[in-house]
Amino acid sequence: MLKLRELDVTNKRVLMRVDFNVPVQAGEITDDTRIRATLPTIQYLIDKGAKLILMSHLGRPKGERKPEYSLLPVAARLSRLLGKPVIFSSDCIGDEPESKASRLKPGDVLLLENLRFHKGETKNDPEFAAGLAKLGEIYVNDAFAVSHRAHASVVGVPKLMKIKAPGFLLEKEIEAFEKVLKNPDHPFHAVMGGAKISDKIEVIHNLLDKVDKLFVGGGMSFTFFRAMGYETGDSIVEEDKVSLAEELLNKYGDKIALPVDIVVADDIEQPTKTEVIDPNAGIPKGVKGVDIGPATRDRWGKELMNAKTIVWNGPVGVFEHKPFDEGSKAIAKVLVKVTEMGGTTVVGGGDTVAFVNQTGIGDKLTHVSTGGGASLEYLAGYELPGIKALSE
Repeated sequence: MLKLRELDVTNKRVLMRVDFNVPVQAGEITDDTRIRATLPTIQYLIDKGAKLILMSHLGRPKGERKPEYSLLPVAARLSRLLGKPVIFSSDCIGDEPESKASRLKPGDVLLLENLRFHKGETKNDPEFAAGLAKLGEIYVNDAFAVSHRAHASVVGVPKLMKIKAPGFLLEKEIEAFEKVLKNPDHPFHAVMGGAKISDKIEVIHNLLDKVDKLFVGGGMSFTFFRAMGYETGDSIVEEDKVSLAEELLNKYGDKIALPVDIVVADDIEQPTKTEVIDPNAGIPKGVKGVDIGPATRDRWGKELMNAKTIVWNGPVGVFEHKPFDEGSKAIAKVLVKVTEMGGTTVVGGGDTVAFVNQTGIGDKLTHVSTGGGASLEYLAGYELPGIKALSE
């Protein structure tokens, strides 16, 4: 795979896939994290005198032109962040973008309208991909969050272009995940949370063969408890995955660490009763597990502090509702300390990344992934189509 710094981009039209799928309310962007994440690549290309053409999707307009999904507010925000005008095209293929792309001067930036206003984007339609590809001479992918999708702008376009490379953001993602999956420093621990085993089963399988210990919290821990014959009360349990949890416990045994105490509540949004209980004793009917307990935080914290590499995917409690974010906060603090001591810490998955950014510790960890589904597929050991397309 070529690297961006190896390419001569001066005076060349660079067609770059970015992830500007940001939240917009009443025409205003409420969080521009994804735009900021790719600024180093954009600024580098501007400084090198490239003629930059950016393409992205926003939301799910399902192949129809819907004003609420226009990238026009993104063009305005990007212009503000760069401190220079951003040219906008009201379509992403056809006469208007072709004309605007042909008139670009070195250092200019053109943003195309939402790719998903055309059905051809998600269908990876060859004709649509060809319409995009003719806009540029060099292709760059800096959108890790969509690199697990075989869409036209992600796999169709690079197949039609000879010169292609990852942007700095995508390059950083590849390096972080390759390091933990292929060459981790041991002890290597993983923390897995989230509601369901079914969402993470391939990740669990792939990691259990690599890690020294897997710490399982969140909703998925109750399916494991059910497999051990414990009562789980009103906690979330995937009945059809109980036998799978049993198989994993039988095969990997000591490698899987489950909570030693659980915070339970009668209601998540308006609890009238919360207590800490021993899962061995069983969770009674009428209450559900909502977080790992203080003894678990303490025990897991001590073990995780010895790690040289930690991967965290999935909160270990219902973090959206305080105080059921205490367990996830405790894990986050440990990751910061491990990073300070020279360890490698990688966080992936939409909810976990949201939590880390919410608590303001993102810049204190080795790597916080920008992709939810993409990071899950990477951790599961899959080759992502968008990354594969860059090396073909």
